[in-house]
Amino acid sequence: MSVGRTIRHKTQAFKGQVTERIGRITRNRRLQREGRTDRVSGNLKQSGDKAKNAFRR
Repeated sequence: MSVGRTIRHKTQAFKGQVTERIGRITRNRRLQREGRTDRVSGNLKQSGDKAKNAFRR
C-alpha cells in the first residue's frame, strides 16, 4: 500500500467528516449527503487497500 494512496484516502474520509458536520450545523441536507458519501467512500477505499495488502504478504 503506497503512502500517497493512504494519505489520499484518509484525507477524503476526513473531508467527508468535516463536510457532514458543517451540513448538520447549517441544516443543509445536501452537504450532509456529500459528506457522508465522501466519508464512506474514503473508508471503503482504505479497507480495500488493507485487504489487498493482507493478501500480498
